[in-house]
Amino acid sequence: MSPRRSAGVIGIDFGTTNTVVSTLAGDGQARLIHFAAPAEDIVAFRSALSFHAAEGEPSRRVIEAGPWAIDAYVEEPLETRFIQSFKSYAASPLFQETRILGRRYEFPDLLSAFLLRLRAHAGEAWPEGGPTCIIGRPVNFAGLRPDPDLALARYQTAFARLGFTDIRYAFEPVAAAFFFARTLKEDATVLVGDFGGGTSDFSIVRFHREAGEIRSTALSNAGVGVAGDAFDYRIIDHLVSPELGKGSSYKAFDNVLPIPNRYFTAFARWEQLALLRASKDMRDIRALVRTSLEPARLAALVEVLDDNHGYRLYQAISRLKEALSGGEEATFLFEAGSVRIEKTVRRGEFESWIAPELAAMERAVDEALERAGVGPEGLDRVFLTGGSSFVPAVRRLFARRFGEGKLEGGGELVSIASGLAYMGAERDLDQWSERAPS
Repeated sequence: MSPRRSAGVIGIDFGTTNTVVSTLAGDGQARLIHFAAPAEDIVAFRSALSFHAAEGEPSRRVIEAGPWAIDAYVEEPLETRFIQSFKSYAASPLFQETRILGRRYEFPDLLSAFLLRLRAHAGEAWPEGGPTCIIGRPVNFAGLRPDPDLALARYQTAFARLGFTDIRYAFEPVAAAFFFARTLKEDATVLVGDFGGGTSDFSIVRFHREAGEIRSTALSNAGVGVAGDAFDYRIIDHLVSPELGKGSSYKAFDNVLPIPNRYFTAFARWEQLALLRASKDMRDIRALVRTSLEPARLAALVEVLDDNHGYRLYQAISRLKEALSGGEEATFLFEAGSVRIEKTVRRGEFESWIAPELAAMERAVDEALERAGVGPEGLDRVFLTGGSSFVPAVRRLFARRFGEGKLEGGGELVSIASGLAYMGAERDLDQWSERAPS
């Protein structure tokens, strides 16, 4: 990759689960921005927001982000509106706004509120002036019938509010490829798989040396709107939702009817739980407790939503996935208020639950290979990054297709942000990035 002169570059990996920021230093090295979080310094800043009314000033909203948002929620769960994974709404035409403490927030408002707190917590590490800002974007955005132009327009509005004037977007797996390329000692065709919270994206890039420099050629991109959050939902659907009333019935006059499944689909996206809590459906769920044939289960659902236990559920799911990555069996335990769900899960069970997502990922890989015009034998390396790359079933999929010896990993949380910064050193940045449609 050939260097160009730049007045400054900042790479921002705004992820469904975490956000990571990197800058390009004068020596050509990417430098991650660290945040002095309450417990420890971090580089992975949780993509979460919290809102609560200021004490004694109900009209003033206190907004926090990242671990500070989590702390605010843990301290006052009933008084705090907690939102995470809101990136999943970026490309959705159906999401127009949400109301928080009486105020209307569109997607750019949520994102800019998050970015402003991110910048504030970065302090002096955030570069001054208006450097080139390169933002990671998935190949395919998450959601039903996503509109990528809408997502980029919303991004553009939010990032422009921070004062950036040269705003560019680059595919997340391509950025990860730039990060990985610095380890290559010889020419190679590389498949990069990036497994985030909302999307799984794949790029095939050819790296070769020319006049002593590493040059790169993009061959193909493909992606699918399922990843870690979809794995979470499968766990909830099999372990949690039945304990909260899914599959049960209620009486309506002389009829026995099933509890509507739509009350449980909100668990497919973490950010929807907060919206469900404030929706008309919530009123209907409360009414169903009185007519349910299993009222204790519906009452538990009401408690989970009313008392804002979504984050504790998220933590329980994360602990189970981590345990199953290292062992053949693990215990799922969710405790919040009076709700307690405890079950033993075997890795094979979990893998059977996520089989549809694994199949979708494999189809996206096939699409990337077809677009690049190469077969499995034409790949020299396969670089897997992102949190879900630790799931054994995901790794096995690639080992089976390409051979264990070709698989590489590393920088699972920071590869994209670092790669975005390194990309800024390219002479022809337009080859690797785009601006939002006007």
